[in-house]
Amino acid sequence: MKLSLFATLLVFALLVSRSPDACADTIRQMQYNLLYYTDNGVEECNSETNNLDGKDAALKKIIGEVKPDILTVNEIGKESYYADRILYNVLNTDGVDYYGYLPVVSNPNSFYTTTNRVFYDTRKLALKSSFYVATSPTYINGYRMYYRSQELTQGDTVFITFIVAHLKAGSDEANVATRQTQVQAVMNKLQSLGRADNYVFSGDLNLYGASEPAYQTLVHNSNAMICFRDPIDEEGEWNNNGRFADIFTQSTHTSTNGCYSAGGMDDRFDFILVSDYINSGLKKVKCLNDTYHAFGQDGSRFNGSIVSPANTAVSTEIAHALYLMSDHLPVVMDYRIDAALPVNDIAGEFAVRVANPVGQRLNVFCNLLNNDKLTFEIYSMEGRLLQMEQRSVPAGDTQLQLDFPHKPAFYLLKISDGQRNCVVKKLVKL
Repeated sequence: MKLSLFATLLVFALLVSRSPDACADTIRQMQYNLLYYTDNGVEECNSETNNLDGKDAALKKIIGEVKPDILTVNEIGKESYYADRILYNVLNTDGVDYYGYLPVVSNPNSFYTTTNRVFYDTRKLALKSSFYVATSPTYINGYRMYYRSQELTQGDTVFITFIVAHLKAGSDEANVATRQTQVQAVMNKLQSLGRADNYVFSGDLNLYGASEPAYQTLVHNSNAMICFRDPIDEEGEWNNNGRFADIFTQSTHTSTNGCYSAGGMDDRFDFILVSDYINSGLKKVKCLNDTYHAFGQDGSRFNGSIVSPANTAVSTEIAHALYLMSDHLPVVMDYRIDAALPVNDIAGEFAVRVANPVGQRLNVFCNLLNNDKLTFEIYSMEGRLLQMEQRSVPAGDTQLQLDFPHKPAFYLLKISDGQRNCVVKKLVKL
């Protein structure tokens, strides 16, 4: 039975009175193998074939497009100089000043010249504790982070443990066995912690197929507390299998200059895997599976490069930045955080209102002090992202219309500006 207009508006009014506006937040992770971001130790990856100035310029374009809140990387020089270089040449530029990075947690005397790093938005996340797992040939790093929510003053927040790995490369039996040994060491560590937690396992895992013991240990573990899930549920034998062309992450090149791997896009080496708690959202963090993608992958380059044929997933400029930066593509995914984000008082600076109830189009009225790019996100009342789009909005009074092809129900509209201020409006479609 359909509600009358009066009854619908009454329910909506009760909803508004009992649930004050707050910006429930989304954080974005980007996992990226930076392809030997260092000056040390490898002759074929040198200042001519893998120039760091060129990589900085390319990475800055990629970061500007993706806008990650947390950036987990492999193959960066273990000295702080290289993290500082990315921080000040790439991330904290053009008025941005809120990125930081976490310390390396490993044996400083390790012979290996590169390591894993985590860069993050210091406004949203902070470090609680860290650990490392001493595997050969590379260390695996773990960081337990907490979300800077309004509930912090009451001692309540959300924790996420990011585990960053670069597993042994190679397809022969010895390398397959080494990857399994590395993963088993991580699982032993997590089991010793004895903590049911929001775990994210990401990195260049060098897996050729889901039948590998390392993948099976991660994704089909008998211990539910530390079992991981593939957010896109794409198990298979990925290597050189055109069925998986839309999720391949390596290689962006069909030929080599001595540094980049050749062969074109024919492997899924780079992953973000999540624990059951994040997959289900039981502990206030929920992965938004529909957002998982290999950035720049349009599915049309099986055994081809990221720039040829013409890329339809990103602009020509971004495709060339991906080509120059690495022989891997980054993997990106968003998470919904079920905690209140501290929001600045932005009245008079970010003035928006919406027409309610909503029909087939959503009318938004803006009064901005400066030109800006606004992001509009439509969520169901259960927190599922239904629609997202960006609009360039001029200063002054402006009316925008967005298509609203959703069934009659209650919704949340989150509007964010270029400085990440946000406001949430409740909507009803009759």
